[in-house]
Amino acid sequence: QQISDKKNICKFEIFYPRYFLYLYFTLNTTIPIMELIMDHAILFEDDDDELNMYVNYVRRPYTIRCRIDHLNKWDDYDFKARFRLSKETVIEVLNIIKHSISSNSDRNHAVTPVQKLLLTLRFYATGSYLISAGDFICVSKSSACLIVRDVSLAIANLRKEYVRMPENDLEIRQLQKDFYKIAKFPLVIGAIDCTHVKIQSPGGPNAEYFRNRKGWFSFNVQTVVSSELKIMDIVVRWPGSTHDSTIFSNSKIYQGPRLTCYKEMG
Repeated sequence: QQISDKKNICKFEIFYPRYFLYLYFTLNTTIPIMELIMDHAILFEDDDDELNMYVNYVRRPYTIRCRIDHLNKWDDYDFKARFRLSKETVIEVLNIIKHSISSNSDRNHAVTPVQKLLLTLRFYATGSYLISAGDFICVSKSSACLIVRDVSLAIANLRKEYVRMPENDLEIRQLQKDFYKIAKFPLVIGAIDCTHVKIQSPGGPNAEYFRNRKGWFSFNVQTVVSSELKIMDIVVRWPGSTHDSTIFSNSKIYQGPRLTCYKEMG
């Protein structure tokens, strides 16, 4: 069969993993494609199986998998065990970010915002592979990757609204009262500590900077929380080998005007 249509241009590509051979053809040629393929395939007789695999590739049929309604399937205990959050909290978060993660249309059985949020929470809760999180909601690995990215960005964009230190005297006084009720410590407005978040070795010449005193790779994350365990400040940029005091002395709450203001109000 010869190609005679010169209006459309296409590219035919055969990839050999071992030899990195690329063959390009355009529709303005009069030489049969299969003849050209066989002429070049003679050079690589050992790769007949690979050649057949790429030439005779048949795309898998489009399938729609039934998605489970996890929000209604589980009771409160089992739901929190799987997603680390209560149903009420999930619904509250969903109402805040729904407009940011909704699909443009409902065609082709688009994933709903609640399914996207639950997939992302499942990925956070298990620390597993994307393919496992995708199977939990019945979507492909590539779809799971895009969903986790979009939901994570939508949540991160709320940080200025929800992750903040007290900004006026009323908020500071209220925190001091709440902490005093808990442990009888006066003038406390926050609890601060560092924790190591485990990561894979980043590789490269600076990888050992991320190895902590326990011998594994991590980020040393500093967090300040309120009396209700709400995060008010977080620093996520220091490798695991960094001491807690170094992180604190270089943080904004130490170097900025806030700390002086809190001392004066205290």
